[in-house]
Amino acid sequence: MTSDTGVAAPKQDPWAAALEQFDRAADHLSLKQGIREFLATPHRELTVHFPVRMDDGTIRTFVGHRVHHSMVVGPTKGGVRYHPAVTLNEVRALAMLMSWKCAVVGLPYGGAKGGVAVDPAGLSSNELELLTRRYTSEILPLIHPEGDIPAPDVGTNPQVMAWIMDTYSMRRGYSTPSVVTGKPIAIGGSAGRLEATGRGVAITLREAARRYGYPLEGATVAVQGFGNVGSVATAQIARLGCTVVAVSDVSGGVYHPRGLDVGRLIAHVREARTVAGFRGGEAISNAQLLELPCDFLVPCALEGQIVEDNAPRIRARVVVEGANGPTTPAADAILEDRGVLVVPDIVANAGGVVVSYFEWVQGLQQFFWTEDEVNANLERIMMRAFGEVAAVANARRVTLRSAALIRAIDRVARALYLRGIYP
Repeated sequence: MTSDTGVAAPKQDPWAAALEQFDRAADHLSLKQGIREFLATPHRELTVHFPVRMDDGTIRTFVGHRVHHSMVVGPTKGGVRYHPAVTLNEVRALAMLMSWKCAVVGLPYGGAKGGVAVDPAGLSSNELELLTRRYTSEILPLIHPEGDIPAPDVGTNPQVMAWIMDTYSMRRGYSTPSVVTGKPIAIGGSAGRLEATGRGVAITLREAARRYGYPLEGATVAVQGFGNVGSVATAQIARLGCTVVAVSDVSGGVYHPRGLDVGRLIAHVREARTVAGFRGGEAISNAQLLELPCDFLVPCALEGQIVEDNAPRIRARVVVEGANGPTTPAADAILEDRGVLVVPDIVANAGGVVVSYFEWVQGLQQFFWTEDEVNANLERIMMRAFGEVAAVANARRVTLRSAALIRAIDRVARALYLRGIYP
């Protein structure tokens, strides 16, 4: 499948957006000022500049980052992103979001994130492997099966995780599969992990529809981003009885008001490696997709896509955030005023980290589950998490995003109070 990087880089600084969302939620909690400041501050940050020998013999220097936001609840967990627009502030924001995401679904993890500013599509397989192994060597002081466990993200995949695991293992002198998740099954990966994020998005959409009274049969859905997350979510959502009217990727999108043939579309993308050229609807841009009339809009690309400028033109009744941070705070306020229900990223796309947790546990125990067991446990956790967040939203009369953040921040703060301040 293609990458979920089918849109331009966000305009608003992602770290500023993450802090603004944190502040809005923290205002609802009685936190001591020092605790509030600590929770809003990354625990540690590493930026590395490293050389890679390219296939033509030239040397290129790349910039990479790894950020640990919180280690209060447990080891840190978070993906590694390869994208030209990767910055330290983006990685900071994503690490913070991972802390809240893990907390809101009840996982014993803190948040981390990593990234390299690179277009992986511009590298050969050999160059990508060399870059991955050198980046891994640079961040080795931070990663550990019981300290910080990387995973795939935008621009990375199971093969990249295999290279990270092998590089770490070679340095340790023995095989350590549990140092990463999202690996191929042949070397300790979990059944169901590749589909987990998209499956979780579909579960959350279903639960939101049930909770708030939106019929699923025939409901129209538009999905931005058709990589691993978007393609799986699209297939799962179609199985719920919804009508998928539009999808898009880096090359643009396709729209048909009466619905796309999802099976034919997936087959087309598998062969052409892009949505573009699919003869089942009208060609549209990513920006146009966001503003289509539909019941559910599912952004599964990059952060910062629904912004103050286009939020007034969003015609969906419900936005289910498959991507991390696709809606800016300013856009959030506009959508709330207009009565658009937003199911936040830290709930909607938590399926990936949930099954990453399952993979980590399986690796530590060397006891592996069936795919049916993985999917059943994923559904149970996603349903419980959405129900808990919806209950907080109802009790406090706040949005689902604020409710999710309130619940997550409160869990981490309570853990910090119980542990105390060392020494």
